[in-house]
Amino acid sequence: MMPRRPPLPWPRLLSRRLLSGGDCSQPVETVELLGRSYPCDDFTNVTPRILSRVGRNLHNQAHHPLWLIKERIKSHFYSAYVGRWGNPLFSVHDNICPVVTVEQNFDSLLIPPNHPSRKRGDNYYLNRGTMLRAHTSAHQRELVSSGLDAFLLAGDVYRRDEIDATHYPVFHQVEGVRLFSERELFSQVRDGEHLKLFESGGRRTPEKQEVHSLEAVKMVEVSLKQTLSRLVHHLFGADVEVRWVDCYFPFTHPSFEMEVRFRGDWMEVLGCGVMEQRLLDSAGAAAKVGWAFGLGLERLAMILYNIPDIRLFWSQDPRFLSQFRVEDVQQPVCFQPLSKFPPLHNDVSFWLPEEPHLFTVNDFYELVRSVGGDLVEKVQLVDQFTHPETGRRSLCFRITYRHMERTLTQQEVSGVHQMIGSRAQAELGLTGRFRPTS
Repeated sequence: MMPRRPPLPWPRLLSRRLLSGGDCSQPVETVELLGRSYPCDDFTNVTPRILSRVGRNLHNQAHHPLWLIKERIKSHFYSAYVGRWGNPLFSVHDNICPVVTVEQNFDSLLIPPNHPSRKRGDNYYLNRGTMLRAHTSAHQRELVSSGLDAFLLAGDVYRRDEIDATHYPVFHQVEGVRLFSERELFSQVRDGEHLKLFESGGRRTPEKQEVHSLEAVKMVEVSLKQTLSRLVHHLFGADVEVRWVDCYFPFTHPSFEMEVRFRGDWMEVLGCGVMEQRLLDSAGAAAKVGWAFGLGLERLAMILYNIPDIRLFWSQDPRFLSQFRVEDVQQPVCFQPLSKFPPLHNDVSFWLPEEPHLFTVNDFYELVRSVGGDLVEKVQLVDQFTHPETGRRSLCFRITYRHMERTLTQQEVSGVHQMIGSRAQAELGLTGRFRPTS
């Protein structure tokens, strides 16, 4: 389940070629990834920089901050929810391949064919039928189909997005699902044997789906909110304030976002809801009802450990990583910021193509990521202009460069910046001039 994003949640192709080392002269017919080959087509837009992140699995690297958060969540569920024979109720799956079919990523979750979350500009496609998952929810159906009633799923997910301190094209999620049979849901209710999960002839309301009884939905909702409240109290402390906000996801109804009050501010930390019955029906669990939630590990780690820049999670700097080498995953960590090196700001401006629908801002962001990598701290649209006679639009972006471990020189940044300007004109159909400003 996706946390906040255009709710699912959730252009033009940069190039039909995979670029290697800045050389776009040689077409590539296949994408080689994790020992398999995927044929390229007109949807292929994954880049070598993104492919280099696949298989890193930061959430499985011992003593990495994302691993710490995952392990804290896992240990909480293991200790708080125990099955009939004393075993953990929730199984954990944290090594599932991130390459999925488009059907898994969207159709299995009831996401409409015309939904904006499917756009090439928002996702990394290996080809028309295959992509890097945009959310861990892509595996919900297959795990439910395997017979699991309670599970956690952790993994890396991929989305083309803006560039700033809190957004990165690869991040990590934890998904949770819990299913109930009629007996399980109502076993603790007086006269519960008379209650039913489903009703015929019902109608969809803001409180429930048309096939569910109101009693079943309220019981599932109580279980969901109690489970997640316990989790955030475990992570943030017993005194943290929690509130629920109604929202929309295609795969749950009713749906909610949880917010916590932390250091004086309300912050959204996860999305959740009662699973759409059609999803369970398609997974062979038509006799059960359930809930699901999804949260972002980077977001939690940045909040709990006060990590200021999402790029740090990919750092190999021992000054960063050593701070999370603790004997007990429950041990508090107070991150001590590394030296902050000075930024360099360079502007680039250009005219959009005469057919502006051929360009999306995410195209430019992805090109900047592909060329500049983690040297780029932020990209901001600082000016736009429409010519009064021709109607053509001009955009000016300010690119902030800052290395996480040393001071950059304007000379080395200029080379990267000039490459961005050249590639933007050659690959995105833009015209204009490249001019560093500082």
